[in-house]
Parts: sequence; structure tokens; C-alpha cells
Amino acid sequence: MIRTSKLNQLNQFLNETGGMASFALRYFRERGKAGYEFKEFLKQCYFTGYTSFPLVGLTGFIVGMVLTMQLRPALVQYGVESQLPQMVGIAIIREIGPIITALIFAGKIASSMGAELGSMKETEQIDAMEVSGTSPFKYLVVTRVAAATLTLPILVILADAVALYGSFVGMNIRSNTSFTLFFRQVMGILKFGDVLPAFVKTFFFGFAVGLIGCYKGFNAAKGTEGVGKAANTAVVIASVSIFFIDLIAVQITDLLGLN
Repeated sequence: MIRTSKLNQLNQFLNETGGMASFALRYFRERGKAGYEFKEFLKQCYFTGYTSFPLVGLTGFIVGMVLTMQLRPALVQYGVESQLPQMVGIAIIREIGPIITALIFAGKIASSMGAELGSMKETEQIDAMEVSGTSPFKYLVVTRVAAATLTLPILVILADAVALYGSFVGMNIRSNTSFTLFFRQVMGILKFGDVLPAFVKTFFFGFAVGLIGCYKGFNAAKGTEGVGKAANTAVVIASVSIFFIDLIAVQITDLLGLN
């Protein structure tokens, strides 16, 4: 019984992986075809980017402040408090900013896409689009995945800036540091190898979030339970994918000597 259960789980995992790979290939094929739903793309950019920024910004501010306040006592103990801006800056730019922003993005956008497309499938709106001659995949999936791929890197840049400001505020709770000095210390320690890999991998984070959210919604089971399951599993798989992509990005960065 246990062996049969494990085989079923493995089979389900392989089927899910193959389905997502096929879905991704179809995305690139459809995106390469003539004609593009530009208005829908802009609408999705507004939804995935603009409406996500308040949550992302608040989270970034709190993370930057808390990280600074947690690190400060240890650095004071060893007499290296002056290095606090450099340490916080590197941590936020290289890892914490992209990962935290991507996870918040996955929780909001992947679940929303899964639920929205699942509901459209349940109410047969997708079938109606096919009957009317509109490609539902190109209109619904391509625009959403492209918007998520584009807007997440922008959100990460904004979140990093807000997080660094939160760090500055956290420093000034116990000391008096000018913003100019703080900014110079942060920028002075950053290198090309710190910024570029962190920025490039956010495109892959956004692509994974958009693709998984659309895939789960497009293939949701019938009924309200199926829609809810699609939204929940989209968040879980997208979050795990973010960590997996980050692991690969770190290995590639290390091989290229950018660390």
C-alpha cells in the first residue's frame, strides 16, 4: 500500500511537471505569433504591479527596519557598528529584497490568477471566447505571464529602496546618521556582481509566478472546490519554485565568479 501510494505521488508529480513544461512551451509559441493584446497586457501590468506595491512596500520597510535593529546589538558588541549600513545593504540587495518581494508577489498574484482563470473555466467563459474566435490562451495567459515577468523586477527595485529607507529609520532610532552618509556607505560596498544577478533572477521569479498561477487556473477542476484548490496550490508551487530558481541562480553566479 505504501509503495503504491509513493508510485502514485511520483506519477502525479511527473504529470504535473510535464504539464507545466508543455504549458510553458505553448506560452512561447503563442507569444511569438502575430497580434498582441496590448490593452489587456497594460491592464495586467496595473493589476500585478501597481496594486501590489503598497503591500510590497510596507513589507520591505518593516523588513529593513527589523533587520537593522536585530543586527545592531551584535555589531555594537564587536565594535563594528559602522559597518551596519554595508551589511544591511548587501543582504537586502542580493537576497532578502528579491526573495521577500517574490514571495509576497506569489501569494497575491499566483492565487489571484489561479482563482480568476479557474472561475472563468467553471463559468465557461473560456469556452465562450473560443467560440467567438478569440484565443483564450493568448488573451488570458500570455498577457498575464508577460505582465508578471515585467512588473516583479520593478517591484523588487522599489522594495529594495523602501527597505533601505526602513533600515535608515531603524539606525536613527538609537543613533543620528545622515541619509547622505548612510546612502554612500551602502552604495560604496555594492559591486556589479551584487546587483546584476539579483536583478536578472527576478525576471525568472516573475515568469514562474505568472506561469504557475495561469497553469493551475487554466487546468482547475470543476466546482468551487477545484477553484479554491487551484488558487492554493498555485501559491505553494510558485513559492517553492522561487526558492529553487534562487538556488540555481546562486550556483550559476558562483560558477561565473560574480560572488
